[in-house]
Amino acid sequence: MMQPPLDSATTNAIRAAVADGFERQTQFLADFTRIPSLRGREHAALDFMAGALRMRGWQVDDWTVSTDQLADQPGFSDCNGEVPHIRSVVGTLEPSAPQDVGQSLILQGHLDVVPEGPHDMWHSPPFDPQIRDGWMYGRGAGDMKAGKVAALFAVDALRRAGYAPAGRVHYQSVVEEESSGLGAVATLARGYRADCAFIPEPTGLGLVRAQVGAIWFRLKVRGRPAHVAYAGAGASAITAAIHLITALQKMEADWNTQAAQHPDYRDVPHPLNFNAGQIKGGDWTSSLSAWCDVDCRMGLLPGDDVAARRAQIVETVQQAAAAHPFLRDMPPEIEWTGFMADGYSLQNADAPEAALARAHSAATGASKPQDQSWTALTDTRFYGLYHGIPSLCYGPEADSIHGFDEKVNLASVQRCTEVIALFIANWCGLRPLSG
Repeated sequence: MMQPPLDSATTNAIRAAVADGFERQTQFLADFTRIPSLRGREHAALDFMAGALRMRGWQVDDWTVSTDQLADQPGFSDCNGEVPHIRSVVGTLEPSAPQDVGQSLILQGHLDVVPEGPHDMWHSPPFDPQIRDGWMYGRGAGDMKAGKVAALFAVDALRRAGYAPAGRVHYQSVVEEESSGLGAVATLARGYRADCAFIPEPTGLGLVRAQVGAIWFRLKVRGRPAHVAYAGAGASAITAAIHLITALQKMEADWNTQAAQHPDYRDVPHPLNFNAGQIKGGDWTSSLSAWCDVDCRMGLLPGDDVAARRAQIVETVQQAAAAHPFLRDMPPEIEWTGFMADGYSLQNADAPEAALARAHSAATGASKPQDQSWTALTDTRFYGLYHGIPSLCYGPEADSIHGFDEKVNLASVQRCTEVIALFIANWCGLRPLSG
């Protein structure tokens, strides 16, 4: 059951405690953002979070698991063998006594970031966070290190106000959110559960009501090399790959026509996006390319069957190859390289939504957060879809995530920290700190 409403004195004390610690929080976020926690290079960021938790007295579980040991978990993606193991860090605060137990909570966030691209295309170095006009710039500052830090400092603020959560709290730092979700899978395989999960992705203080799924795949196209002077004697793998991309773009348009009937996405223009995100190929400028690999991503709707959608991708590529003068005899291969992710719609979450609305109203004056249907995806699906744990996604305002000059609005970070602290109070309950 949700806890009784907070009185105004407690609410004001918690908000004041957030403000009191916000300068330190901003410095902590800058230090965290400075760590380039790219895929396969997350260890320094995990060490950073483990140290911060230990310093605060959390019980810390820091472990690494072989990816193949997670294969029986729902939502598992094998990433074509590219991720051999997963390391996670979870901090736990236990209630002081059984009679103080309130509802439990998972505060989860990822610390992996996407590649930053050419540094000379940023106005300031991506891993040298800078503050301009109330925004902190840096790769990962918005997606989603600011939200992770807000959740940690929300608990700090409760302590400064003289309280601790009356329910068990797990603070989870995971990896692979940007590529597969295997970090979330690892924590669930470890046995971590709670009455609610809260993931502070950058939502602009809105609540994600629905999110798409995604399929990652690699087109492996092989050509027939020849000197460009005799191009008719060969076939370019790069040119052939463009033919396949065009066919997949037509498939994307067809899927979006279908999306207009979906209850969560009927008012969202073009919710399903195909992207050819990486392309590699060829060996010499004056030779027709012998090979071309294209890494692709395609979105799908909540309720879509991943296996069926994957089969449609295969069919689209096969039909396009059959219509091509070279590929009909040299068909491309498809490798599944990452996400095989279901879409997710928030269900059976009336109580945590009410607790969030109460916290949001106290901090912002608005009656409740604005509902959002995302054309991206988050780790919420693992908790809500596969384990029946209501999973809220709510966080600060960010801009240019995955792009140049990524930034997060610091005023929204402070407000988000207040909301998370008040949500913990509303959901878990509070107990006075002794002494």
